[in-house]
Amino acid sequence: MGVREGFEELYGAAPEGVWAAPGRVNLIGEYTDFNEGFVMPFALPHTAVAAVSRRTDGVLRLHSADIEGPVVELRIDELRPRTDTGWAAYPAGVVWVLREAGHEITGADLHLSSTVPTGAGLSSSAALEVVTALALNDLYGLGLGRPELARLAQRAENDFVGVPCGVMDQMASACSTEGHALHLDCRDLSLRQIPFDLASQDLALLVVDTRVKHALGDGAYAERREGCEEGARQLGLSHLRDIAYEDLQQALERLSDERLRRYVRHVVSDDHRVDRVVALLDAGDVRAIGPVLTEGHVSLRDDLRISCPELDLVVDTANASGALGARMTGGGFGGSAIVLVEAPEADTVAKAIEEAFGAAGFTAPRVFPAVPAAGAHRVGRSAS
Repeated sequence: MGVREGFEELYGAAPEGVWAAPGRVNLIGEYTDFNEGFVMPFALPHTAVAAVSRRTDGVLRLHSADIEGPVVELRIDELRPRTDTGWAAYPAGVVWVLREAGHEITGADLHLSSTVPTGAGLSSSAALEVVTALALNDLYGLGLGRPELARLAQRAENDFVGVPCGVMDQMASACSTEGHALHLDCRDLSLRQIPFDLASQDLALLVVDTRVKHALGDGAYAERREGCEEGARQLGLSHLRDIAYEDLQQALERLSDERLRRYVRHVVSDDHRVDRVVALLDAGDVRAIGPVLTEGHVSLRDDLRISCPELDLVVDTANASGALGARMTGGGFGGSAIVLVEAPEADTVAKAIEEAFGAAGFTAPRVFPAVPAAGAHRVGRSAS
């Protein structure tokens, strides 16, 4: 049953519309977004889809086709930050933040369904936030642009849900275009769509979901963020983005705390890796980004220390089996890795990873190709 039919069954009337917002994979640039640095995500074909109608009585009704349970009914004037840790906090947080920003939202009915894997580091939460924000923007005629919607969705996750994420995930979901990676400056939200057509180069990018669930609200992510902010403070900077790569060594020598040195080294070097990947893609040398991806994984593993045995096994096995490069993607502590391969070798590399997981006694991973897809959009009846 599609979300449109599910909505009618739940609420007794057709929805005013159906919207979709994708999850994302991040090609390069990790933990750089809240340091006002650079990232390069792209949208996945996996989406959160929402059938939505307005209400005028101050009631918000939420239902998920993917999670057992009744309709969640809330009064919008009683929404309070950090009082709900379940899935409903994400769309409810968007309603709260829109009202906090002065927009007159008088209620809504939502029925949601998502194909974005949860806990896999592919931004299932951002997809929920962005699809809600886009639907309400359209229905209430708020006139907000995509970057502004992304910022509001980020604020919903930061202030309402309580996860101190940067803006990359929401920007990727809101602003991506099919066949492109999104080169985003997280300081001013300027962006550039960079062609990323792997099939034309006979290449493939595999996503390997380790099925190790990660939860960014558990404190480890926040600790890394606080460490980066402390490093910037000790260096007299507003954000680590302000350290030029050629000045990195000099900056590290001014920090006495080994942990802060590691965090600063990762962020500044990953910003530099984004620059390198952009240059390689602009030059049409897609294969050469492989070693940069692997280099990024080593930095995430050794400096930021957010990898896990399963992610390391994906990267090591992929590279030993002929991949061009691989790295973990997303917030870490589980989730997914990406693997750049020659297209004819994709099945061989995937099989090697699956066999390595079996030999290690790990849960079998989920492997699928990542194809750069469209960002959030309203969908027609046939697509619902």
